[in-house]
Amino acid sequence: MAAEPEGTPCWADATFGDLEGAKRFYGEVLGWTYGDSLPEFGNYTQAYVDGKAVAALMPPVPGQDVPAAWCLYFASPDAAATAAKVRENGGKVLVEPMQVGEFGTMVLASDPGGAAFGVWQAGTHEGFEARAVPGAYAWAEIVTREPEKADAFFPAVFGYGAKRMDDDAVDFALYDLGADPLLGRMKMTDDFPAEVPPHVNVYFTVADCDAAVEKAKSLGAELKFGPMTMPFGRFAALTDPQGAAFSLIDGTTTEGEKPKLKDLS
Repeated sequence: MAAEPEGTPCWADATFGDLEGAKRFYGEVLGWTYGDSLPEFGNYTQAYVDGKAVAALMPPVPGQDVPAAWCLYFASPDAAATAAKVRENGGKVLVEPMQVGEFGTMVLASDPGGAAFGVWQAGTHEGFEARAVPGAYAWAEIVTREPEKADAFFPAVFGYGAKRMDDDAVDFALYDLGADPLLGRMKMTDDFPAEVPPHVNVYFTVADCDAAVEKAKSLGAELKFGPMTMPFGRFAALTDPQGAAFSLIDGTTTEGEKPKLKDLS
């Protein structure tokens, strides 16, 4: 397949102090199987659904004590140029463009509000091999306390159009590349404890949200919100046993009308 258009969410991975524990948890909740860990790339371990790569898990770099967390990567034809745009628009480059063998080039960055994300310039690894099927990536949202900064930054860096939900009760926006929305942006309310940092919340597809939530809870996950049915699907937000935030969604179970949107450009 061809590399994804610039700005398209194209890959997700997560760092866990207990890699084997994370493999067991996501294997049971999402049905993942795993490839061999790659010692030359820090024991990076790809996860598969029906033989198609859907995500990866890895341990932290030796000597680094980092919290467990998911990272979403956005496609770029030129990772160095995207890193420059991150800086120009008030973001931070956390890891400079780095060649990852023949697989591609990565950048780690954060937006002006502090939400961390990745940039991926594809080589032989072009990203998700499956989407929106049980066990695969479905959706993601920038969760931030500074929505105005996100709504300026991400369109400037990736060329998104931005539309805000026309609802005074919630501050939520959708980013697109001219067609269907690719990414959401949600303002953190007082419901979020002060210690929860801005982040990118990654959603994985499940066939039955309630059953998947019960399975995750039985394995040590903590339910944060839901399950709740919206026009986009039935979803729930959780943290896994090591504290990484993620969400589950069944996109076939919907309720209500899709909200009206206002153009932010």
